[in-house]
Amino acid sequence: MPPNVLFLNTDQQSRHAVGASGNPWVRTPNLDALAASGLRFTRAYCAAPVCGPSRSCLNTGRPSHETGVLVNGIPPCPDLPEMCGLFHAAGYDVAWVGNRRGDQPPPPVDADGRFYLAFPEGQPGLGVDMDAPVVDAAIDYLQQRRDRPFFLTVPLMNPHDICYSVMGRAPDTADPDGELPPLPDNFEPVLPEPDFIRRCRARSYYGQENTYTSGWDEDRWRRYLREYYSLSERVDGEIGRLLGALQENGLDQDTLILHTADHGEGQAAHRWVVKLMFWENVVGVPLSLSWPGTIPTGETRHQLASGMDVLPTLCDYAGISVPGDVTGRSLRHAIEDRASREFIVIELHPDTEDHGFAARIVVSQHHKYVAFSEGAPRELLFDLEADPGETRDLATSAGTARVLEHHRACLSQWIDQTCDPFKPMA
Repeated sequence: MPPNVLFLNTDQQSRHAVGASGNPWVRTPNLDALAASGLRFTRAYCAAPVCGPSRSCLNTGRPSHETGVLVNGIPPCPDLPEMCGLFHAAGYDVAWVGNRRGDQPPPPVDADGRFYLAFPEGQPGLGVDMDAPVVDAAIDYLQQRRDRPFFLTVPLMNPHDICYSVMGRAPDTADPDGELPPLPDNFEPVLPEPDFIRRCRARSYYGQENTYTSGWDEDRWRRYLREYYSLSERVDGEIGRLLGALQENGLDQDTLILHTADHGEGQAAHRWVVKLMFWENVVGVPLSLSWPGTIPTGETRHQLASGMDVLPTLCDYAGISVPGDVTGRSLRHAIEDRASREFIVIELHPDTEDHGFAARIVVSQHHKYVAFSEGAPRELLFDLEADPGETRDLATSAGTARVLEHHRACLSQWIDQTCDPFKPMA
């Protein structure tokens, strides 16, 4: 009997915004319990550090240049098989309850009603308003009796509200008397900042949140961190209600649960907020899986994982074939055999008006390499083991020529294999 599948997708949750990561300033007992009941990947990355592109990769197992969603607001290529459709074709009762962006068309509805949507139109813009009713609707769905396994996707909004809080468009919901978290060790930017970052900081029409922070003092930065962690705790509470309902309805033993996020959050590293950047806090996401009797309990994996791996992983455990040209890989081998890959690639398009302004991020076992389409410098290289805060660019350092050339070759391999139109600077 194939498992039920519950796919939990939070929005803008860094891997460091989960207590299981070791961050003492955020309390997420429900996500921590999920990780403890199953397995947690410590080096999971989004496929693109912004909502729409990343979600298109999660749902298709393909890179954003193939889905066509380079920036928010672009609908994905309609001909690509996506997760809900694959599970629907396999006979699952398919449900999607929650956050749906305008660039994400809903899964198809069939005569049997195998599709359920909480907010088809006019959904609220803030997670503090919509996450609770979304979970209510998901719980209603779980209470229905059915004669086939279900595939339930629950995309929750928070901690995405931090975007609006930064711009003063949403109230600070954190406890005003709560202790303020410290600033990160890598709070100050690496100077001189690359042209790519400086252009992104000045942009006022897409990812403009950083223009609001120029006058912030350290106290304001710390209050921003407190609010971000508070929003992460809020969504954790909603996840706890949903997981509790799964257990109360006797479904927990037969359900594969996967939680991840579409991307992370700057968290004040290098004085950066929100998304659309290559820093670890932005591209690193939580990833936990649980299925009693099948997924190991209380273990971690340090292998690289990509958001594109979610679709093939869930399909693998459900016994569903995926198209052979899908870029993502099932993580089952990493879970069961501890198999690892050499590198992953993240695509970054931070400008809605100039899609050619872009970067590619190559993450390997020990390093991160960033190649830019324009500006100076042409590339960056960080040793993530020796310098996890990404404060020392090694691209022009003595002794790193072989490492640099290896990562250039990895990017070239990616471009050739995936037909990526990105053109690194010569």
